[in-house]
Amino acid sequence: MSERKIKVFLAAGEPSGDLLAARLMRALKKQTKGAVSFSGVGGEAMRAEGMASLFPISDLSVMGFWEVLPSIPRILRRIRETVAAVEREKPDIVITVDSWSFSKQVHLRLQKKGIRIPHIHYVAPQVWAWKEKRARQIKKWVDHLLLLLPFEEKYFAPYGMAMTYVGHPVIEGGADQGDAKRFLKAHKLSEKDVILTVLPGSRKTEIKYLLPVFRETVAQLVKKYPKLRVVIPTVETVKRKVEQETTSWPVKPVIVTGEKERYDAFAASRAALSASGTVSLELSMAGVPHLIAYKVSPVSAWLVRRLIKIKYVNLVNILADEKIIPELLQEDCNSTQIMLELEKLMTDEGRVQQKRAAAVLRQLGAGKKETPSEKAGEVVRKLIAAHEH
Repeated sequence: MSERKIKVFLAAGEPSGDLLAARLMRALKKQTKGAVSFSGVGGEAMRAEGMASLFPISDLSVMGFWEVLPSIPRILRRIRETVAAVEREKPDIVITVDSWSFSKQVHLRLQKKGIRIPHIHYVAPQVWAWKEKRARQIKKWVDHLLLLLPFEEKYFAPYGMAMTYVGHPVIEGGADQGDAKRFLKAHKLSEKDVILTVLPGSRKTEIKYLLPVFRETVAQLVKKYPKLRVVIPTVETVKRKVEQETTSWPVKPVIVTGEKERYDAFAASRAALSASGTVSLELSMAGVPHLIAYKVSPVSAWLVRRLIKIKYVNLVNILADEKIIPELLQEDCNSTQIMLELEKLMTDEGRVQQKRAAAVLRQLGAGKKETPSEKAGEVVRKLIAAHEH
């Protein structure tokens, strides 16, 4: 590759993808000694690495089938804006991160316009969970796929997909490096306090469905643990809504943003109550006993149950093929059942969960010399170099 500065266009559609992309940006800056520039779509983590987003990623962060319908015109407009930005900026490579419904449309439209630069998609569509035929289709739109999970390759290999298993970047994020004492001091908390971390998700629809249930749970839990203190790590896109929705909670929560504060909160926590998602891996990395609770609209739930073909939704459980992390979904996502599980996790059962989850995380590359983001960065640079020649 020449010594010129390479131009990378990155598009992440939700906060978990924002974190993955930010770590890739960091790796590329290190590998190129700063000879790289970034543009595209992202959130606060990518902004911290120096990229200004075309628009707020909250415009794309919608979960569920029924819930997405009112947002379709806005999402289509954002897809057009993303494609136009690639045309205008003429990057060396386009990398989309997760959010396959959005990413597919970006790649498809770029191809129709004849823009022949390397296309990478980071985080394979979960064909092992539903819509397996996507494994055959993805090669039409993407030149290279970066895989997070060790078992994914077998779903794409039959179709000749170029791909690299890099491992899951959650293992390099520092979730296990939090400082409990620093957190307690910063927020005037005591070591005698029983700290519960509550993670209601990063989308407005998740906040809508989960916070009322989590409030009821806290109201029950504080009766048993008078020294209960609640911490809610959140993201900028929904912080204001979280603040508004928790003003009447029986325990005034400490609301924080940013990775450092989130990981310090984990280190100080007795247990955690979380929405489903990547954050569960972070909690397992940090050794925090936790459960996941999740619900969507009845219509979306009905559709998911008919389409999905996996026993579990939590990645630790999927990798282990057993329920290590409790999953309370839809009808089971109620304060009574959540309370029962949290009480178990605050005892020896929580310590057992910690050990079992730690063993599973080793499958994602924990303990390896080269980080997943560094591996991903190498693939990006090789594709750009190959295209130049």
